[in-house]
Amino acid sequence: MNPRLRLKSHIGVGDCMFAYSTVIRRHQFLINTLRGYNCCLNQLRKMTAEGSKREGFCIQEPDAESLLRRITPVMESSNHKGQAGNIAVIGGCREYTGAPYFAAISSLKIGADLSHVFCTKDAAPVIKSYSPELIVHPVLEESYNIKDTEETLIYNRVIDDVKGWILKFDCLVIGPGLGRDPFLLNCVSGIMKLARLANLPMIVDGDGLFHITNNIDLVSGYPLAVLTPNIIEYRRLVEKCLNCEVDSSIGPQQLLNLARFIGGVTIIQKGKSDFISNSEKVYMVTNSGSPRRCGGQGDILSGSVAVFSAWARQKNLVLADEDNSLPSPMVLGSIAGSLLVRKAASLAFEKKKRATLTTNIIECLGESLENICPAL
Repeated sequence: MNPRLRLKSHIGVGDCMFAYSTVIRRHQFLINTLRGYNCCLNQLRKMTAEGSKREGFCIQEPDAESLLRRITPVMESSNHKGQAGNIAVIGGCREYTGAPYFAAISSLKIGADLSHVFCTKDAAPVIKSYSPELIVHPVLEESYNIKDTEETLIYNRVIDDVKGWILKFDCLVIGPGLGRDPFLLNCVSGIMKLARLANLPMIVDGDGLFHITNNIDLVSGYPLAVLTPNIIEYRRLVEKCLNCEVDSSIGPQQLLNLARFIGGVTIIQKGKSDFISNSEKVYMVTNSGSPRRCGGQGDILSGSVAVFSAWARQKNLVLADEDNSLPSPMVLGSIAGSLLVRKAASLAFEKKKRATLTTNIIECLGESLENICPAL
């Protein structure tokens, strides 16, 4: 029997019209969605708890809001420009200009004082046009724009340009909108080596992850590196480093093994819940985000983690005296960044529904942070 006819036979024509109104359907959809999310979340928690017992390690679901409040600096009139963070994004080429902008502007929206973008000459005017708040450096080059005989000269020039700035930064974000041009990636390798010499944190995302998957020594053994792979990027890392397929039945243990293999880097395995590990423990951030999967949310995350990691490093000595059981600054920054982006995405979806764009999520970062940690 047709379900609509069955319904009419029980509740009448007038009630039937009300039952099929968009308000009721959306309300029911929301209930089903939340019920499904909570069911999946409880199942996930059960699976990870059972898996951790079998493997002999603990998965922690920290109080992410409390950690975020502890590392977010107090706003005082005595603060000077740059004290709340100076972030640099390495990325942006002829084809991709949105991603570096999203990462850089997100860091400002959260509270960093300064945000730079090092990009190719073709990308610079476009990125500058997005916002006057960003400091844009058109210093990177791609193969099509240089002769073979000029490669060494231009490589050295790029590295020298970045070297003049690198000690001023609190964190680098490497990869948003980077592209895969061989010469450009070679320059990025040089920049990453500079960052390691300067003991500078690096958040690696997008095509930066593609690059380090084939050149793992760039981050191997560097505890100030954070990798933020999505499901496809994570699979590449697992296959390359562990020489096996991704196995969801031992997901947290496999993440721990991957972090250990690379040598203590922090990895944020993005998904319905974010799993974070630096080879010591596995942490889980389960706050609901947005069902709208518009492109660019990973760029927001990389910019957010950069700011929170910089803040966590600034407060590390104080925190260590209070509680030596706290995670490392890079893990703290990863947990805080994951939480805030999820909160902002949820708020943006609440306002915009299917029309939610990455720019809407960025606009919700400040409000979401204020709800957790008021500025005054």
